[in-house]
Amino acid sequence: MDFKNKQCVPCRVGMPPLSNEEEDAFKKELPSWRLDREATHQLKKRFKFSDFKEAMSFLNKVADLANSEDHHPDICISYNQVDLTLFTHKIGGLHENDFILATKIDAIK
Repeated sequence: MDFKNKQCVPCRVGMPPLSNEEEDAFKKELPSWRLDREATHQLKKRFKFSDFKEAMSFLNKVADLANSEDHHPDICISYNQVDLTLFTHKIGGLHENDFILATKIDAIK
């Protein structure tokens, strides 16, 4: 799939989300992410760090990446852990952009 060399592309309301088969194929490239198919299909991952400062440093890098890709994760931080959830709000499910961003986030850590 070579997600690391792709850029996120703008989505339009009304575009279809990925099918389960497409999600499964793309997910093979991201074994450390969890595919959640409850309600809205989402990619989720928890990152653990030694302390709050290290978690925030990682999160600032994720924020810079998300802005450069114009695709933003949902974020929850709790002291030394960062939980990221990816899905494309405009289409109410997963898009290739979510897998591109997840791949690039993994390269930060």
